[in-house]
Amino acid sequence: MIDQKGLDHFMHILTLPDNIPIVIMVFLLVLCMGWAIHEMKENDKLIKNGEKEKIYDRMIR
Repeated sequence: MIDQKGLDHFMHILTLPDNIPIVIMVFLLVLCMGWAIHEMKENDKLIKNGEKEKIYDRMIR
């Protein structure tokens, strides 16, 4: 079990006004990395299927 006192202290630190931009940046970093990994997998599928020329078309749409 997670100690509730420790979790409360962690949430208090996260919600301090000077830490909120850092929390938002970490969230955006995870979101962008997830999107990049998704695009990477889609491009790898196109390359595997011999449709390498479609990668550029997908990038500019």
